[in-house]
Amino acid sequence: MKIKSIRNAKNIKGKRVFLRADFNVPFRMSDVGCRMSDILDDYKIISCLPTIRFLLRHKCKIIIATHLGRPRANTKTQKHKNTKTHSVKPIAVRLGKILGKRIKFVPDCIGKKTEEEAGKLKEGEIMLLENLRFHKEEEQNDKKFAKRLSRLADIHPAPFGQLSNNIKNILPKRRGVYVNNAFAASHRKHASLSAIKRYLPSYAGLLLQEELENLSKVLFPKKPLIVVIGGAKINTKIKLIKKLRRKASHILIGGALANNFFAAHGMEIGKSAADEKNVTLAKALKNKNRGGGANIILPIDVVVGKGKGNKEPEVKNAYDVKKSEKILDIGPKTIGLYSGFIKKANTIVWNGPMGMFEQDNFKHGTLSIARAVASRSRGRAFGIVGGGETVEALRQTKMIDYVDWVSTGGGAMLAFLSGEKMPGLKGIVK
Repeated sequence: MKIKSIRNAKNIKGKRVFLRADFNVPFRMSDVGCRMSDILDDYKIISCLPTIRFLLRHKCKIIIATHLGRPRANTKTQKHKNTKTHSVKPIAVRLGKILGKRIKFVPDCIGKKTEEEAGKLKEGEIMLLENLRFHKEEEQNDKKFAKRLSRLADIHPAPFGQLSNNIKNILPKRRGVYVNNAFAASHRKHASLSAIKRYLPSYAGLLLQEELENLSKVLFPKKPLIVVIGGAKINTKIKLIKKLRRKASHILIGGALANNFFAAHGMEIGKSAADEKNVTLAKALKNKNRGGGANIILPIDVVVGKGKGNKEPEVKNAYDVKKSEKILDIGPKTIGLYSGFIKKANTIVWNGPMGMFEQDNFKHGTLSIARAVASRSRGRAFGIVGGGETVEALRQTKMIDYVDWVSTGGGAMLAFLSGEKMPGLKGIVK
């Protein structure tokens, strides 16, 4: 795998750089808008700093673009939700505070005024554009929209649209570069990730480069490889299970994902989350598992919720769940079993919580696995963790620094490891 890294780009000093970042950070949402203090986790912002500082050292004029959430209320009418709750303006304030310098915020990502502001940028200055997803063309991978974005890096001292065609033809066409540092969104075929590369020389940012280099170690693992998969929907994880099934010694299943496998084995799951489509997929994997490859290991005991609101926890053997009960965590015997596999691993991948860890009564399984993965990583084994909830659980253990690589992408991590197409990487990775 060859990566066109910005580190190896020539003659970037003083150039305009369109930096596609992923600052899709969790906010404390309200109808009146958000403030910097409402940012709940700035891990993605911090992760982008090495690339920003690299560009600052080369005195680049930096134009940062990002999305935030899903601000479009209706996919058919493409009408906006309340844009105040999805504005990235507070991110500009937080980034400026971290870097110790003023970040110029522009209330749109295209248009004459945005181009004028880009044209005013001086060496070492940074501009953050408003949420890309306020324009429906972003998610449609619209070429015209992508070209308008690219002009912010290609822009000439005078607004490009005001120059005559004769002058345009004799001026250099490419005055800037495009840098993709948004690994977490690179599985999306969006204008700022895919189509824009038609119009600017394109490179990988340092974060994107690190993500690819670290995740690639899973594709050629030091064995035994242990894969821990949790969460809810099997259809988002099935390709990963199929891809790593023969490379992994064991695939440990938890969370609502396990319910589909229980149902595929004809076990009672009560009121637990599962659906017919996912159960069918689990049956197919169960049958293939008989033919060799990794052992798919299911929980041997679970924690069910009882009483009003399923708040009363009770440990049960996986075969003893009643129709009135709901599985919300893995049990202590399963924690011991899974931890035993993890302790023998030389490579570990974990994506997805083991249960409803956001509730205190059902967080023990997820946090126990987090501690086991962190304890085995850094020297003993190479450990990778990804996915928003998974990373949050790891952070709660205060052992996040013990894991070799904490990916900024959940879906993107699954897509890359599964061998799916990554539109954001095309032309940057060969």
